[in-house]
Amino acid sequence: MSFHITSSPSPLLHDPYPLCNLLPLHPKPTPRTFSFSSYNPNSPPFHTKNLLQTTHVSLQEPLPHETHIEKPKLDTNPPPPTSKRHPWINPNSPKASQLRKKSYDSRYSSLIKLAESLDTCPPNETDVSDVITNFGSKLFEQDAVVTLNNMTSPETVSLVLNNLLETVKPTREREVILYNVTMKVLRKSKDLEKCEKVFDEMLERGVKPDNATFNTLISCARKCGLPKRAVEWFEKMPSFGCDPDNVTLAAMIDAYGRAGNVEMALGLYDRARTEKWRVDAVTFSTLIRIYGYSGNYDGCLNIYEEMKSLGVKPNLVIYNRLLDSMGKAKRPWQATMIHKDLISNGFEPNWSTYAALIRAYGRARYGDDALIIYRQMKGKGMELTVILYNTLLSMCADIGFVDEAFEIFQDMKSSGTCEPDSWTFSSLVTVYSCCGRVSEAEAALREMREAGFEPTLFVLTSLIQCYGKAKQVDDVVRTFDQVLELGIEPDDRFCGCLLNVMTHTPKEEIGKLIGCVEKAKPKLGHVVKMLVQEENCEKGVFKKEASELIDSIGSDVNKAYLNCLIDLCVSLNKLEKACEILQLGLEYDIYSGLQSKSATQWSLHLKSLSLGAALTALHVWMNDLSEAALTSGEEFPPLLGINTGHGKHKYSDKGLAAVFESHLKELNAPFHEASDKVGWFLTTSVAAKAWLESRRSA
Repeated sequence: MSFHITSSPSPLLHDPYPLCNLLPLHPKPTPRTFSFSSYNPNSPPFHTKNLLQTTHVSLQEPLPHETHIEKPKLDTNPPPPTSKRHPWINPNSPKASQLRKKSYDSRYSSLIKLAESLDTCPPNETDVSDVITNFGSKLFEQDAVVTLNNMTSPETVSLVLNNLLETVKPTREREVILYNVTMKVLRKSKDLEKCEKVFDEMLERGVKPDNATFNTLISCARKCGLPKRAVEWFEKMPSFGCDPDNVTLAAMIDAYGRAGNVEMALGLYDRARTEKWRVDAVTFSTLIRIYGYSGNYDGCLNIYEEMKSLGVKPNLVIYNRLLDSMGKAKRPWQATMIHKDLISNGFEPNWSTYAALIRAYGRARYGDDALIIYRQMKGKGMELTVILYNTLLSMCADIGFVDEAFEIFQDMKSSGTCEPDSWTFSSLVTVYSCCGRVSEAEAALREMREAGFEPTLFVLTSLIQCYGKAKQVDDVVRTFDQVLELGIEPDDRFCGCLLNVMTHTPKEEIGKLIGCVEKAKPKLGHVVKMLVQEENCEKGVFKKEASELIDSIGSDVNKAYLNCLIDLCVSLNKLEKACEILQLGLEYDIYSGLQSKSATQWSLHLKSLSLGAALTALHVWMNDLSEAALTSGEEFPPLLGINTGHGKHKYSDKGLAAVFESHLKELNAPFHEASDKVGWFLTTSVAAKAWLESRRSA
């Protein structure tokens, strides 16, 4: 094994030439081949007794094996003058001051001053030589090591090394120490290029590098943020007969992970678990980042739990990476737990912490939590980026926080550091459009144009929705024409918005919108025309046309299209067509799981349906119940239930449950809202049969 020295004088005070003994005492073992098995991060964390040791080790500055050295053992027959031990000096002796001047304490202080002089002298061979010559006494090998180790100047340290090699003339076996200490000085200044130059000079002189040489180069590359270079140096070790120790291997988990070689990093970590290497917090942080980038968020949490079970304390970087991963996973509840752990462990959240929380809560649409974090950031004087502002505004647009969106937008404009971009204005227009605030939406659009941004299809889609809510059909048509004038091709979502507007439009004005739909999507326009204009067609023709429409649109919009078509049928009082479209949705598995049956309860599930589609599904279900009970004589289970969900529309005061409660009362149906199951309306089999019989007789 090889050693490093420290800048601390304490180990040098007991031996006159202690560093001369810091050399390999045994031949190097045969290099081993590195092979690794894959590691499964989703496996449960090991029990503590089977896990790694808990000491923190890293090849980043400072390094444990370089900053803490065991006192070297003296040779049994050391050569003079190192055979003499320093005698104890009696402080009360009249000759104490003279004896101290001759002690190594005094010499060590002189060597530190020599190092300081060399740091400040001009970086040329003449000045370096003059400083060393003027030292006043002959330098020995350990003096050379102490001098180099206490230097800080990357400009002069290589010149000092060359001078000392010529003047001290160390043995070939001892030259490697001087080279290693020189590279350590260069590592402090993050100068990998000069480090590598020293390595090349080392080889030219025929000096064989050891483990400490490669450890210094690897750690320098990591400190410089060059993990691929660290990997290159690591993979050169076997060719020089160097066998990396566990400390180096553990550090390479981080280097391979940062270099993008995930398989190698995980293989090394698998070995680390098996062979009980000491793994530091930096390496755990890299592992969490690896799993976060790959989308394995359970793997992130498992690494975090293993780390805690080992007694390795997470740092703020680890907490922030976990928060970021939970945000990408849309797990805001876990982000909240990690944030609480961070606080309870005495860490102060920084900008990255708050940014990760805003992203986590914003993506998951946890509006209240996101706004709390936003106000905490503002209270601490932290500036938000455009991306964070846009994340908050997009969230507000999705959950209907109109006033909050205006507050955030004004704060963004007055910040002095962020200018609204196209996405900012898009979110603002969407917020106002979804609640039908025409004047505010138009003002936001004007401001967008004044800022130099042309409206996108997304913005114009939102504006059409706004005009539709306000029943300003002519403005809808004008905006549609503007889309075509701008050369923008309407997409499925834009056409779906037009279709949605038609469901709120008076029958006498629907014709204006049919023309727009026919231009944007002829197949959709033809189906709508068949519904609205009551075209006479043979049986099955409408179903065929609707089927072709479904085949032509994406799976992300097909349910929205069918919901709107059914809503349109209901508004036009065409229940038969509505039932036909609902049946088509069932055949295409677009409406899946509408009905369920068990031994104790039959249920109708309406949570994902529009109001018209939900009413149509209720009508079909009631007919099915009548057929089962009154015609087929099938026995009902004890309970029958309708599940509407308990939420309300983000831009409406009423949800499906409130509307259904009123509708069931109009039908005089015996379904009543369950007190212990929110969003459920229940009735007994006896009450349901009696009601169905009364409906049939009526």
